[in-house]
Amino acid sequence: MPRSPRARLTTPEPLLFLGLHPSESPLSKARIAVIPAPFDQTTSYLPGTRFGPKAILEASRQVEFYDEELDLEPFRIGVATLAEIEVEPADIEAGLRKLETVVAEVSAKGMIPLTLGGEHSLTLAPVAALRELYPGMAVLQLDAHLDLRDAYQGTKLSHASVMRRVRDLGVPTVAVGIRSVSREEADYVHAEGAPVFLAREIRARGLDISAILAALPNPVYITVDLDAFDPAEVPAVGTPEPGGLTWDEGLRLLRAVCERRQVVGCDIVELCPIPGQPASDFFAAKLANKLIGYLGLGPEKEPGGEKPEPRAASKPRRRSSKRRKRGR
Repeated sequence: MPRSPRARLTTPEPLLFLGLHPSESPLSKARIAVIPAPFDQTTSYLPGTRFGPKAILEASRQVEFYDEELDLEPFRIGVATLAEIEVEPADIEAGLRKLETVVAEVSAKGMIPLTLGGEHSLTLAPVAALRELYPGMAVLQLDAHLDLRDAYQGTKLSHASVMRRVRDLGVPTVAVGIRSVSREEADYVHAEGAPVFLAREIRARGLDISAILAALPNPVYITVDLDAFDPAEVPAVGTPEPGGLTWDEGLRLLRAVCERRQVVGCDIVELCPIPGQPASDFFAAKLANKLIGYLGLGPEKEPGGEKPEPRAASKPRRRSSKRRKRGR
């Protein structure tokens, strides 16, 4: 899939992640680039994921800057919010090309792309861009569904086929939280030996982070489909499934991966906002902020280099701030 011409990276005003002022989030000093991507072309149950990125950015204005777990303000790692990817409703390939080009530009400038979706089909674009920089890259997939169908509803670029397309690129995947599988997908997993950690096994035996890490090569791209979490915690998703991960399980896994692997990109997808019910929007926004904080843990490494063991015994260094507390 050829990329679009070289992208011009722009930042919008005033809808920046966390409601930051442009002076607090310049692109020139960013380590994390937040990319809103309102993909909604292949949703098969509840449409509306195109409204997800804006809802996350709006909700993020109410997220506290300070993170009590890490004892720091994650945005100080350097966070810039880019302009929304222009998506054509009838041409998903064109949107994927645009997103791939932007991610390639961001990565070439040394930033980590954090894409906000939008349906899960968008994950193919950043993975395609990043695998050229990181040939040994793997994908950690938090999801209720395997998304390994060869095609769905007449398209191979469906949100239900995105991980199949990722694996077609030669990029291995590790799926966690799975609890909805088609026969086609089950046959594919057995034939390919793809690592899958089922939700019911997690409920029965607990979240085995060591086993997940053992199955996960380095470096890593993280894709978080919000339906990985139980709909009691995140009801506003395109395809909700009962029996999902908890907030604490998700955070423990994400922190461990960010501490022990080089994470080169990530996305949070499938938010389908429910008018008048902002809880899921805020969940996604706070998850994005937590992920940014975790991305700042440990030293940066070259591709293929594993990060050291987490510094469990030491307390994160306190960072002073003259910024006013966020008002309520």
